[in-house]
Amino acid sequence: MEEEDLQKVTDLVKEMVFRLLSQSPNPSPQSPDFQNSLRYAVRILSSRLTPSIAPDAAAIAESIKRRLATQGNSSQALTFADLYSKFASKMGPGSVNNKWAVLYLLKIISEDRKSAINGPDSTVLLPNLAYSDAEQGSDSRALLGRESREKGWNNGVLLVAKDPENLRDMAFKDYVNLVKEENEVSEEALVRDVLYACQGIDGKYVKFDASMDGYVLLDSIKVPRATRIMVRKLCELGWLFRKVKGYISESMDGFPAEDVGTVGQALCAALQDELSEYYKLLAVLEAQSMNPIPLVSESASSGNYLSLRRLSVWLAEVMVKMRLMAVLVDKCRVLRGGAMAGAIHLHAQHGDPLVHEFMRRLLQRVCSPLFEMVRSWVLEGELEDIFVEFFVVSHPVKAESLWREGYRLHAGMLPSFISQLLAQRILRTGKSINFLRVCCDDRGWAAAATDAAAAAGTTTGRGSLGYGETGALESLVAEAAKRIDRHLLDVMYNRYKFKEHCLAIKRYLLLGQGDFVQYLMDIVGPDLSEPANTISSFKLAGLLETAIRSSNAQYDDPDILDRLRVKMMPHGTGDRGWDVFSLEYDARVPLDTVFTESVMARYLRIFNFLWKLRRVEHALIGAWKTMKPNCITSRSFTKLQQAVKLQLLSTLRRCQMKWK
Repeated sequence: MEEEDLQKVTDLVKEMVFRLLSQSPNPSPQSPDFQNSLRYAVRILSSRLTPSIAPDAAAIAESIKRRLATQGNSSQALTFADLYSKFASKMGPGSVNNKWAVLYLLKIISEDRKSAINGPDSTVLLPNLAYSDAEQGSDSRALLGRESREKGWNNGVLLVAKDPENLRDMAFKDYVNLVKEENEVSEEALVRDVLYACQGIDGKYVKFDASMDGYVLLDSIKVPRATRIMVRKLCELGWLFRKVKGYISESMDGFPAEDVGTVGQALCAALQDELSEYYKLLAVLEAQSMNPIPLVSESASSGNYLSLRRLSVWLAEVMVKMRLMAVLVDKCRVLRGGAMAGAIHLHAQHGDPLVHEFMRRLLQRVCSPLFEMVRSWVLEGELEDIFVEFFVVSHPVKAESLWREGYRLHAGMLPSFISQLLAQRILRTGKSINFLRVCCDDRGWAAAATDAAAAAGTTTGRGSLGYGETGALESLVAEAAKRIDRHLLDVMYNRYKFKEHCLAIKRYLLLGQGDFVQYLMDIVGPDLSEPANTISSFKLAGLLETAIRSSNAQYDDPDILDRLRVKMMPHGTGDRGWDVFSLEYDARVPLDTVFTESVMARYLRIFNFLWKLRRVEHALIGAWKTMKPNCITSRSFTKLQQAVKLQLLSTLRRCQMKWK
């Protein structure tokens, strides 16, 4: 170190000591008090004392102000608070960067000075100093100069050459005494109590307070405010642990299984696995807490011990996970099934990689039962939903109503990661399989389901779907829907001849088969002119069969002709056969899924309207056939002039054309 810098340091140290002793009766630099205080300052500056407290200037200032207030020096406490606010606000060049170190140094000096004044020998501030009598009377500059030449400076810190280990031990002893004065409880005991609290167990000093709903350090324990704040923050983990553990216990032990459901059970299992990892970490931390905490040591940074500060670092990541689990517990307490999975998925949309990965892992476990329900529904048509958690629900109905009323979506159980379009496709695929199985008595859908699973990169076995990946789910549903729908259309058009039945309804109910309709009306006309209550439906059925055999309808498929029947509508007094006669087409299973009762009722109304029009046409044609030959051959017609004859024939022709 340069001589000029050494002189500056010496002058600064002397000035500091002189200002501290300015209130004494003899503040002369040659006085014994000044020399002893100077040696004390040199000893502090020469040591490398590293306090184990947090470098918090505000906390130290608060400690000093509280000590002044408790000693009855309220005015000094207010003066110190004002000076500290000015000191802390001073920024920029020339300001002190390490403000907390300055405050800590002044605090130590003040407390050592008071203890020395109250001690047995008030004339000696720090006894047993390793200096000779000659050194005590020497000039402080010479002392600093000789020590600097013997030991030198290291990073601006003066290293004392005369028995430095003894000086360091003395400094450590003073610091230990200071810590003991401020703490009634050792840090090792607080660490162990915090670890107990993290497991939901009351310790000796840290206990659960029901009124505050959390673990707190007893008010009777005397510890610094910073330590109390740190203990309270660490004990938040215990409060979160109690919430998560309580939910698991209530769900798995207290509630009936139907109130929790498979998704809720999967959530509890996932939370329990996370708590198992948490227990392993606490076991490691408890083992480390058994080692003593070194107050000051050169190897302290690598020692295998556990302090409150180190414990906060160990538990930082665990605190984040436990908070997430506590949030999920509060959110999912009133949810179940797909709604619960959707709520967890919303929390997984997070930008923090730690949070995102943790929630993804949790969501993968929770969605396992839900994805298994989807797989079973789209590949087997089975609803394995014992506790009503799936977004597809079934209702017991007749076979003809199975497609329209048998299954529907439950919007409340639809998770947010499954779109409405995908949900509709899932619903339709399962309905198609059940329609093929129940209504069509078909088993070919199993091969289509196997092909769909192979195309999606999975199998039809349980647990084969990649849970947690909506992409795999969408691929499986798309492949299954495509193949099952194609197989269903093939069965309806080829096996059940859906197209042929549609044409048959057009020919017979919509009167498209002209020769059949004309012949039927000719042979049933006399019977339909009778009162409705005197007409035999069996005779009309025979006449219908005769009309079929006498027209081109005889060449149709026998299955189609067998479905065509006579139907007598409800009638009252005075109704004729023409008013109640109609034809019906028997659309059996599975055709009745398309041609429902309401649809066939509309066809019946259309038939009655067309049948009445045909009756009018038939009557007009009969009248025309009767009147035309008689009109032309009658004597009065022959006596008419030629122009009148032509006009009459033209008028009759136009009337016939308009009817047509």
